[in-house]
Amino acid sequence: MAVWLARWPAFRFTPTVRISLWSSVVVVGALFAWGAWQRRWIADDGLIVLRTVRNLLAGNGPVFNQGERVEANTSTVWTYLVTFAAWIGGPLQLEYVVLTLTLVLSVAGIVFVMLGTGRLYAPGLRGRQALLLPAGAIVYIAIPPARDFATSGLENGLVLAYLGLLWWLMVCWSQAPRINRPAPNEPGGNATGRVFEAALAFIAGLSVLIRPELALVGGIALVMMLVAAHGWRRRTLIVVAGGLLPVLYQVFRMGYYGLLVPGTAVAKDASGSKWSQGFVYLTNFNHPYLLWIPLVLLGGLGLLLLGVRSLLWRKRGPASRTRGRWASLVQSPTAVVVFMAGSGLVQAVYWVRQGGDFMHGRVLLTPLFCLLAPVSVIPIVLPSGMRAVQGPGYLLAGASSVFWLAIVGWSLWAANSPGLGSDATRVTYSGIVDERRFYAQATGHAHPLTGADYLDYPRMRAVVAAIDNTPEGALLLPSGNYDQWDVVPAIPKPPPPPGEPPLTEKQRRGPHTVFFTNLGMLGMNVGLDVRVIDQIGLANPLAAHTARIDDGRIGHDKNLFPDWAVAEGPFLPMRPYIPPYLDEDWIAQAKVALACPETDAMLTSVRGPLGLKRFASNVVNAWTFTKYRIDRVPRYELARCGLEPPPPKVPPYTGMPATGP
Repeated sequence: MAVWLARWPAFRFTPTVRISLWSSVVVVGALFAWGAWQRRWIADDGLIVLRTVRNLLAGNGPVFNQGERVEANTSTVWTYLVTFAAWIGGPLQLEYVVLTLTLVLSVAGIVFVMLGTGRLYAPGLRGRQALLLPAGAIVYIAIPPARDFATSGLENGLVLAYLGLLWWLMVCWSQAPRINRPAPNEPGGNATGRVFEAALAFIAGLSVLIRPELALVGGIALVMMLVAAHGWRRRTLIVVAGGLLPVLYQVFRMGYYGLLVPGTAVAKDASGSKWSQGFVYLTNFNHPYLLWIPLVLLGGLGLLLLGVRSLLWRKRGPASRTRGRWASLVQSPTAVVVFMAGSGLVQAVYWVRQGGDFMHGRVLLTPLFCLLAPVSVIPIVLPSGMRAVQGPGYLLAGASSVFWLAIVGWSLWAANSPGLGSDATRVTYSGIVDERRFYAQATGHAHPLTGADYLDYPRMRAVVAAIDNTPEGALLLPSGNYDQWDVVPAIPKPPPPPGEPPLTEKQRRGPHTVFFTNLGMLGMNVGLDVRVIDQIGLANPLAAHTARIDDGRIGHDKNLFPDWAVAEGPFLPMRPYIPPYLDEDWIAQAKVALACPETDAMLTSVRGPLGLKRFASNVVNAWTFTKYRIDRVPRYELARCGLEPPPPKVPPYTGMPATGP
């Protein structure tokens, strides 16, 4: 154990450096926790995760609806982490479990990133009097969306904790060759021990299971480790530790869900592009807080520190002579800084290309966090004891202090910014809203946290009443009246044969399906026996495989017509049982379109009984199912699939009758 611990780099700070670093960590962490608690809430999308957790705990598997294998959550690790926490919590209400978990992880992410950056500056601060003060960290926590999504029930807190930990460990890894002698049993001069390297590789490999787009971050980290490693045994260790779990889960995803990616990625067509909407989203994030100001200040401060690093605080340790040029270049603090900042830029470009999101600021928080990581804390080196450079030392300390004070001033202003102002809760042309304020206003709760809080959202109490009032089953569709739902009755069960006793109340009960956009609040307020589907495709495999609408609202740019829900059955597809906005012919055409061989195969992959044969078939056909798309207009779908339309139930309109002599 002593030998293993000795392989971990360690530095001796002066009391000034150590006290200032830990004081910064405690103060910033406490401020972030307090600010996030003041804005606590759980988003509707956060409640979607809890519906899957409920099914897992009930033994139905990682699904949103029983009997339909749909991966409705983007973050695999978040789903199972919440499930584990809920299992440990026992009788604690799920919403409070996830609230605690996401808040703790969010604060942990800030702590990790600050400790990692303090470690980055550590070699040059040994024996020097300096202060390590928060800079990028206070910029991040000052932005209102950062505090909003610290308790949203979504995986943002997990992402922060993951990136902060990865940054900290990568900094340690990059410094190892300059402070550790190669172990005697390490051929070629590996400076880090096998346990540390395996742990780092495992964490880097988790990236794709945290969020799919983070695969680039973890993948680059693994490539850097492979380049710097010496010997095939060490490279094999990195590959196995980093790739085994993601590969195993990928095989499980392909066999269980029949897809290469999470169902949410298919529903939102994550490989598509909406550049113009992406720039609208970027502007929407920047404008209320003038984010360019702290980025310019931190950029200038970073360049200042970079320019004088060799003069004042940077020290080079002896690197192993057995290491190659590329290995020394990759396993260096400079390379890790470039890696983290570059990852932030790449993530930002990805989300701008994707079109951003409908939640104000949410998806750009991760790129911003990566960009701020190398300057989350900054050193202000005191010039005492440096006679030869006291003049430049005072200049550096003074300039750094001015930059830092400007950053603090901006942070105080941004932390109290009104954000989007009066447009925060209105769905305007951009499709972007302040999600927390939107649901607080719509529910009448300053802190909407539980499914019960969301019962005060329009239509929620009415849907619970409608289910209770239709014991024989029905399809429920949202009407224009927020206090009622349109009901399409289920096909009645046949009466018992003559001489048999009549059906009991339990035997007469039929299936319920609710067709609605807000899956989270709905899923948490109805039983697991109620099928909850949406027109966007997050929980509806048929909607997920429709084509993306070019001018649709971002994040909601698929829209399956409710006629398909009637056609899937078992519901009465004719008048007077269907509401007037549904079309009997469309329902009949959709029913025939569902028999399209490719569509039937796709639906069977997630609805058919799962055995070894089905699992293997799904693995083989996962690529085909992932790329498969249907047309949301039934008549066009029939033409695409080459099927004959059914006879019309309503005579087609042929125009006004002929008149005249």
